[in-house]
Amino acid sequence: MTSPQSAVPKLTFRGGTLELYDYPRDAPEVETPPAFSFDARVGALRAPAHAYAALILWLRERGIAVQDEARRYDVLPLTASLAPARPYQVEALAAWSEAGARGVIVLPTGAGKTHVAIAAIAQRKRSTLVVAPTLELVRQWAERLHEAFGVPIGVVGGGSHDVQPLTITTYDSAHLHMAHLGARFGCLVFDECHHLPTESYAFASRGSLAPFRLGLTATPERADGGEDQYLGLIGPIVYRKDIVELTGTFLSSYETVRVPVALDDSERAAHDAARTEFRTFVAKHRIPLGAPQGFQTFLRKASLSHEGRSAMAAYRAQRRLALFGAGKLRALAELFETHKNDRILVFTDDNQAAHRISCEFLVPVLTHRTKVKERLALMSDFRSGVLPILVTSKVLNEGVDVPEANVAIVVSGSGSVREHVQRLGRVLRAREGKSAVLYELVTADSSDEGRSARRREHSAYR
Repeated sequence: MTSPQSAVPKLTFRGGTLELYDYPRDAPEVETPPAFSFDARVGALRAPAHAYAALILWLRERGIAVQDEARRYDVLPLTASLAPARPYQVEALAAWSEAGARGVIVLPTGAGKTHVAIAAIAQRKRSTLVVAPTLELVRQWAERLHEAFGVPIGVVGGGSHDVQPLTITTYDSAHLHMAHLGARFGCLVFDECHHLPTESYAFASRGSLAPFRLGLTATPERADGGEDQYLGLIGPIVYRKDIVELTGTFLSSYETVRVPVALDDSERAAHDAARTEFRTFVAKHRIPLGAPQGFQTFLRKASLSHEGRSAMAAYRAQRRLALFGAGKLRALAELFETHKNDRILVFTDDNQAAHRISCEFLVPVLTHRTKVKERLALMSDFRSGVLPILVTSKVLNEGVDVPEANVAIVVSGSGSVREHVQRLGRVLRAREGKSAVLYELVTADSSDEGRSARRREHSAYR
């Protein structure tokens, strides 16, 4: 009978973690594997599942045998049916492979990130889980993977729980289910991976033992600096091309037009009065709005008094007028007439504005509350030209494939660079003879100008 001291260490997967049993951790000459520590509850060394690849390499380098019962993913006989790759797609895949098949590829919307991912899956031939932010993207991925590989594609999320060697899921579902799915896939693809570095979504990475990881995004930077987490969750940024590098060749040529819009006299009076009240409160309480937590400080102080609550109401009133005054409706009418033969996407900051535009011009609106069946019908009619205009708040910001769209009109939005680049990206997918334009309606002499300046801090707008 073999003694516990001479037993081959056994590696298992449980609940998004690795457990290493019978490892001689008490021997003074034996190192403890990186990321592992002893857990008395299970009587074994334990680490997050994403330490798997590093552990296997570490053990091999030291000639330590292990009984691997953690890995439950398959090697697949995959061959992808794909169109010829573009030069930068070949470069991106090579860079990812040279980095050990771990890392983030940054390409603009419309540049073919999905093509690179499918080629990577075919190259690695491992059970693969693709994680996407929305159910619409899950649907698109399922179609593309089935077209490329001709095999059943699993879906987890949106009421479905069908796990196949190639499976698509949402970030929400990956967070919920990785505790039991984490050993079943050898490759992870994180689409729009800028969503991943959050406290909850990060478990979709840490709870998986997949040695191969690919992140895809057009906008890797995050306002909170969370892009620093890519290295531990996916790998480093291994390849990057920006919009300006591909425009006119692989992306449509485009122009961006900033359209100043004036408030009506009554709107101007109401806006200026509200803004004065808001700014007076901020100055009185010496609130540093430009500081990292400045607005949170305002919210906290505003909640403590009637004066503060009135200042908050004033802030909302002036912001509402700046984002969507009557002049923007008139500007929209002019642009609709100018581009009556084009395919137009209209973006707003909120659902209320989107519905008002819909009612004013009798055009369809698409929000996060639109039912899946209706959403699919609207997108189909837009692509076919039955519907030349679609209005949305934020639903179409990322990941939706609408190559027919050639005009984007930003009625209102945040100061986020990512949001603005994503909206531009919706009209950049190349088609023969296509030239795109993005209009940005900006209320003059208001906070709208500051938001516009912040979101245009990207090479695509210079």
